[in-house]
Amino acid sequence: MLNPLLRHFQTGLQLCGLVLALSVALLAPPVLALEASAYPSTQQAACSPLDERQVEGWFESWNQALATGDPAQVAQLYGDHALLLPTLSSELRETPEAITDYFNSFLARHPSGSVTHRQIRLGCNGAVDAGTYRFTLHDPEATVEARYTFVYGLEDGKWRILHHHSSLQPS
Repeated sequence: MLNPLLRHFQTGLQLCGLVLALSVALLAPPVLALEASAYPSTQQAACSPLDERQVEGWFESWNQALATGDPAQVAQLYGDHALLLPTLSSELRETPEAITDYFNSFLARHPSGSVTHRQIRLGCNGAVDAGTYRFTLHDPEATVEARYTFVYGLEDGKWRILHHHSSLQPS
């Protein structure tokens, strides 16, 4: 049996590989992209056009959902099989219930987020928004600087967060 630290490291490597694979798939020419049939919940008849402003708007919608203080409202923005690697918890959140649970505690601190740097990559029915953001927390007063990656995709015809990784910015 692997010790917990080694298992955590291996899981982190696997997740980094997943984010890299998703990023490459979204940015690759259609010939190199993963076949949509491999992911039935995201399969679409044709590419839905999108632009950087829309992706920026998805972050704003997420931030506005945070402002409601309602964990269920935030969690509904995530896909049914989304993975959340949260900023202030070491627990991987892989179900809607686990994602809601994380936001129960995070929203108790009354966060407000703002992007400080970003890169957006657009693909066929998907987008990657990655960079840094800052959270102002109000209970207790604090500021958290973090790195983030949001992977957005169409799920049953609706744009959802399929993967969200957030980690504290190293000092």
